[in-house]
Amino acid sequence: MTVGIVGLGLIGGSLGLDIRMNGFADKILGVEAHEAHAEEALKFGLVDEIVEIEEACITADLLVLAVPVRAMADLFPKALDLIRPETVVLDMGSTKKALAAAIASHPNRGRAVLAHPMAGTEFSGPRAAVHNLFQGKVAILCDLEQTDQDAREKAERLFKSLFMRLLYMNSADHDLHAAYVSHVSHISSFVLALTVLEKEKSEQNIFDLASGGFASTVRLAKSSPRMWADVYEQNADHLVDVLDSYLAKMTQFRNAIAEGNFDQTYQLMEEANDIGRILNRQHLARPAVPGV
Repeated sequence: MTVGIVGLGLIGGSLGLDIRMNGFADKILGVEAHEAHAEEALKFGLVDEIVEIEEACITADLLVLAVPVRAMADLFPKALDLIRPETVVLDMGSTKKALAAAIASHPNRGRAVLAHPMAGTEFSGPRAAVHNLFQGKVAILCDLEQTDQDAREKAERLFKSLFMRLLYMNSADHDLHAAYVSHVSHISSFVLALTVLEKEKSEQNIFDLASGGFASTVRLAKSSPRMWADVYEQNADHLVDVLDSYLAKMTQFRNAIAEGNFDQTYQLMEEANDIGRILNRQHLARPAVPGV
């Protein structure tokens, strides 16, 4: 199996590390427009060779697109233009509806797999790549009724080799649910960081007083603005709806505190505690990993 990875940042680089380690790929080709990142990807062993996109398309058995979602809508159709009939093209983006529309009428649509491995950190670039980034996480596969059976099976084998749990959705549902459980959490973190930076003028106080709770909540605010701006652009309609709901809940907290109604703040927090029950179920559903 020759795998081509286009985009060698956190997601693409971590994928390269793991499919080398687990034996899924015999050879890993990398495509990276940023020259320094390409050099780092070779240095850190993320890929075996850096090639141009055209070579990756005609050489790889599986071509993985791990670029920002705005670029994906242009790149995916071009890749489908160039591949061999047996090659599978799989994306790793966190929005799907616009991408699905971009390739809907392509004659090679059956060779495409729309995927979203819900894994990541706040870091970016080849230096951010880590082993086992995907282990125990969820991979969402979308619109598989439009994908050839062998292409679907190859994608499923890839994610199972990473010990991921598979979920299946259509593109529109994916973007709706991703807005609620993934995209809004980054906005919340960005807003908290902006609030603290505006109100707390002493950097030393932020450094000295930021406890574990603040650090974990604001961690996502260190994420790539370019990547997330593209995500918000692609999923704007759903995000506006999510933010309206978020602001309504924030207003409930604000008004209860302003009015001294701390029984209501208690009730709101008690209701919020139910998220723990749901997340504990997710923990129990994670696939077993041999030797771990």
